[in-house]
Amino acid sequence: MVDAEMTDSKNPAANLGMLLDRLDRQVTHLDSASRIGKTDHAIRVLDVARRVLLHEDGLPALRERAGTMDKAGLFSGTDWGHPANLLPGLVKHTLTYAPAPTITLEAISLLRFVAVASGEYAHPTLPPAQAEHFLTQVLALNLDRLLGQGADEARRNADGPLTPAIDRLMQYVMQEIGTEGILDHLIDEIWRIMAQRPLQVDHVKAMIVQIAQALQSGNAKAADAHRGADRLISALFGPSTLSRDDPGIAAYVDRLSRADARTVQDEAYAMARAMHDTGLVSDYHATYLRWALEADHATMLPDALGLSSTGLDALRCYEPLVRALVDAAIQPGTTQAVYGLSLMLERGILYSPPIAPSLWRLLETPLSGDGIAALEASCGTALPARTHLVAGIIMLLGQPLGVGQGNNPTCQSARALSLWALNDPDYLLWLVAQVSRGNGLILHFEGEPLDTGTLPPGLAVSTLLDADPVSVLLVPHLDRAYAEMGRRCAGRPEDPHRWINPELHGWWVGRDFHIAVDVATGALKDYEGFLRHFHASYHPQHNGNQPVIHPQPAGIAVTDSKGTFVGWHAITLIRVGLDPAERMRVYFFNPNNDSGQDWGHGIVVSTHGCGERFGEGSLPFEDFAARLYLFHDDGLSPLAPAPVPDGQITDIAEKGRKSWAAGRADL
Repeated sequence: MVDAEMTDSKNPAANLGMLLDRLDRQVTHLDSASRIGKTDHAIRVLDVARRVLLHEDGLPALRERAGTMDKAGLFSGTDWGHPANLLPGLVKHTLTYAPAPTITLEAISLLRFVAVASGEYAHPTLPPAQAEHFLTQVLALNLDRLLGQGADEARRNADGPLTPAIDRLMQYVMQEIGTEGILDHLIDEIWRIMAQRPLQVDHVKAMIVQIAQALQSGNAKAADAHRGADRLISALFGPSTLSRDDPGIAAYVDRLSRADARTVQDEAYAMARAMHDTGLVSDYHATYLRWALEADHATMLPDALGLSSTGLDALRCYEPLVRALVDAAIQPGTTQAVYGLSLMLERGILYSPPIAPSLWRLLETPLSGDGIAALEASCGTALPARTHLVAGIIMLLGQPLGVGQGNNPTCQSARALSLWALNDPDYLLWLVAQVSRGNGLILHFEGEPLDTGTLPPGLAVSTLLDADPVSVLLVPHLDRAYAEMGRRCAGRPEDPHRWINPELHGWWVGRDFHIAVDVATGALKDYEGFLRHFHASYHPQHNGNQPVIHPQPAGIAVTDSKGTFVGWHAITLIRVGLDPAERMRVYFFNPNNDSGQDWGHGIVVSTHGCGERFGEGSLPFEDFAARLYLFHDDGLSPLAPAPVPDGQITDIAEKGRKSWAAGRADL
């Protein structure tokens, strides 16, 4: 019997036409099917689409139909149903290892992104720029398919009938998105991401590996492909003289053991320089630290960490603790903890009396079985769960603004971790001690204890797989507590965050609460008065030049690049000040993993170049106010000691009413 799929894929236009007719009929049936019946019809659509995908000329036809299949409900009830939330780092694994129907669904989704990026199909939650950005990252992570570098053993074993089709798909996407500047664009994107110094950098390292392979192959076509790439590649694979040729860990240790004192010193300087330049840490750097301590070269530690006089003093005062932290947490595999350790020492938080004892307790506390299981599911089993947890604590204490929520609806919990690491680190360590010993936290809401081990799940219903180790342990419990606080506020006449934010985060959250909308109706409530209060609370020229003492939780109305309202989002207002151009700016923390966003109508969040510190996003004060809907203050500043001009308030209010507040009535 002749294989129908082989016939379909090899016969020219006649068979493709028959397949497309069949596909169109199945899509029509899917579109008209009931909610219960859609699953069966989706399977039939995927079966025919797989055959079209196998055809050498099938990709343009699938692209033309991607939007129709989306509207018919092909992606409904799947992760692909929310394209704005998809992660480019997962695409390669799906296309390589998933079963054929899932590979086909992923392929159609990518063609849907192509259609959106080109303007052929408008998706309500996926702007064209975001679609193009997603595809660029997908291409970067699949450069081996694009540049003909051959498959590794894992991929070779996974190759199946769809492999040639997927290779054609990647080439097709590259042709549609454009070949010029792909590598340069990717390199610029990596530098932009690393300017924010995130805790999670595995996806960045994977991109750098792909770039290195592409450049080494000689197939990269971009004339300026090396621009900025050498520093990234060397930071990971050859940050120093003895590691420049990427000799491997064992060979590097052997070279260190035979090196003279001057060479060992130069290695320390080079490692620190590469780390602080890029925010990336090489496995060789972690190896150097461990070797230096074991070989009685501890005097090299400050130089290898790149410490200033502040960090050096902290290291000298707490050297036994630092040695213990290095021994417990820093390995090839947890190398980013080196950067966290350096910044933690620079912050000087070890001088706070509770911190050092809390870290000693962390090193001695046994991990519960549930904690081990969660960390192993997220971080793997190559290193002990305790190693990942201690490394995660070091990173979070060093980079409080580097934590992100991952692909999880848990911005409140991620913000809480950042706030505590920044402002109340001993409380954070107390929470970690609780959850390390058992499967729960005891928090309090208005004097009543909340045992998260007995509460129903919140928004995080499964183990976080794309978050840092501290988030993996704490966020599910914080999420449950946050949801329970919301339930206890049900029926109250105002927004529940009026009560939740101070109880969840800490005493230093301002008790004066301002919100721009009426919770019951969604209408605007004294919007101009809200904006005047915000100026009086935070604008130095209108509040008596008072700085932000404690970072404060706030809420923004997120809008897309067209200025259309998307939803409410939790952020942290960190500070307000003049930027290098002498313009007043708000500097804030966004827990969504990437602060750089286009909020429409010319409001584009900056992450570097405007006076931002690592991890901050910023906007001119007026632009930030135009997307703000909720804030706290301490009530110490009288309203408008220096009155805000009416025209300034009117301009900001107009920006808000044209974007997130469009269609909202005024009470």
